[in-house]
Amino acid sequence: MSLSITIRRPDDMHLHLRDGAVLQGVLPETTRHFARAIIMPNLVPPVVTAADAAAYRDRIMAALPEGAVFEPLMTLYLTEDTDPADVAAAHASGLVKAVKLYPAGATTNSHGGVRDFARVRAVLDRMAEIGLPLCIHGEVTTPEVDIFDREAVFIDTVLEPLRRANPGLRVVMEHITTAEGVAYARSGGDDLAATITTHHLIINRNHILVGGIKPHYYCLPVAKREEHRLALRQAATSGEARFFLGTDSAPHVDALKEHACGCAGCFTATNTMPILAHVFEEMGALDRLEAFCALNGAGFYGLPLTEARLTLTRGAALELPDKILTEAGPVTVFDPGFALHWHVDA
Repeated sequence: MSLSITIRRPDDMHLHLRDGAVLQGVLPETTRHFARAIIMPNLVPPVVTAADAAAYRDRIMAALPEGAVFEPLMTLYLTEDTDPADVAAAHASGLVKAVKLYPAGATTNSHGGVRDFARVRAVLDRMAEIGLPLCIHGEVTTPEVDIFDREAVFIDTVLEPLRRANPGLRVVMEHITTAEGVAYARSGGDDLAATITTHHLIINRNHILVGGIKPHYYCLPVAKREEHRLALRQAATSGEARFFLGTDSAPHVDALKEHACGCAGCFTATNTMPILAHVFEEMGALDRLEAFCALNGAGFYGLPLTEARLTLTRGAALELPDKILTEAGPVTVFDPGFALHWHVDA
């Protein structure tokens, strides 16, 4: 007997689409299942101003597959030169839904990020005033801090002081990877939330390193110990409104992943919903899948709930492509390491 569930069409509250040929190739993988997505601004050059965001949104809309119904929710890349008035105007227009904070050097195309937090205080004050969320890549980048400790140290030395200095600022802890991240998210009020990725629910650091280096499991923040993966699974399936899906699906062509200095990122847009249904079924929490994917994120961002529905049915093993072909080169789809049985009728 097949098992079937119907949920509101989901939102991806952290998505990389890149630009140009890669955008053209990967956008259909998201629009097949997702109604909306918070679009990351770390292009080259980054999406810094309202004009940048409008132009990028136009490129995304021009790349939509025929018949697709999808809303890109745009963000701005916070720099030490960001103009608070431009941010406020972009928000007031309805174009921009959040501002993204990258500590300089933390991840892909983050070299233009923030080094001196005092220089962005005016922007953060204005954001708190108008209720515009700050999405944070929560890792320190100082070389003396072990890469597996970067998130926990960031919470203590950067995030907590930042929130104390900017009361009322709405903050999303992006792609948390640790039990410490889960605990800190739970310690906040209604102005603090956290996204959890698909791949961090599946892999720990052994998947990257044991039996040879697996470049398509390398991501930032890097996957941690098993105890942290289990904490993330418990949080994601808890039903708590502060936790919601942000896939951080991050396409890189294989030539840049399978490289002496490979790029960080897991591409999960193609199979996120079957993977999540698998995880939530394992955790006995299928009744909470809709909240994680379609309710909690919309609630935090003050968005109307999606009206369209999506049905997942458990059946025979899925046959999904190993790679998505783009004119820039192939992009490898994240391999969860087990057969997927949840079929999606979007």
